[in-house]
Amino acid sequence: MSRVTRGFKARRRRNKILKQARGYRGGKSRLFRTATEAVDRALCFSYRDRRTKKRDFRRLWITRLSAAASMNGLNYSRLIGGLKKADIELDRKVLSNLAIVDPNAFTAVVKTTGLISA
Repeated sequence: MSRVTRGFKARRRRNKILKQARGYRGGKSRLFRTATEAVDRALCFSYRDRRTKKRDFRRLWITRLSAAASMNGLNYSRLIGGLKKADIELDRKVLSNLAIVDPNAFTAVVKTTGLISA
């Protein structure tokens, strides 16, 4: 008498989890039970961190803009307020990239707000 192995559907379910666990160290990539725990945990982290990434990048852009604004004699909030009043619709990502890649162009954008003298 042999034991029941539950057929191809169960094997397909197990292989799907083990495929997701490829590259994990030790038994986490080979043993189904530990692989399940590791994959569930990893999926929770990836779901959470897709949202955290948006926050982190916005914080980075704001920090860069604050530094670039202070080089032009402004603070961050006055810069953003001036850009809104001047109807300049560049977002923080583009502005921070501009401040890094081409500081002169960033200064020109700041001058169009009228907050610093030309």
